[in-house]
Amino acid sequence: VQLQASGGGLVQAGGSLNLSCAASDPGSIFNIHSMGWYRQATGKERELAAEISSGEGPIYADSVKGRFTISRDNAKNTAYLQMNSLKPEDTAVYYCHVDGLILGASPFDSWGQGTLVTVSS
Repeated sequence: VQLQASGGGLVQAGGSLNLSCAASDPGSIFNIHSMGWYRQATGKERELAAEISSGEGPIYADSVKGRFTISRDNAKNTAYLQMNSLKPEDTAVYYCHVDGLILGASPFDSWGQGTLVTVSS
């Protein structure tokens, strides 16, 4: 399953961005379990920013709680990450991650290509 992420860019501190991640090949997807956004800043390890799973509430990194909101549209196999009150430390490449089952009940675990978010001070 391929993922198409979009919405990154350059924004001033305090601004907002909305990322989206769409899973392609909808005809091959049986079920999506979790959709999430990870981020990796230069020189740092990739970390979970936010994730939402079927039947469960969203989870957020402590650093983004109250500022980021993750949501999903199951009909469109798309996840969104609304990022408000952005800080320079939010600067990173954001990667979409989706896992679930394809037709035939085989599991899949896919990563998007990454979208750069740059927050200037």
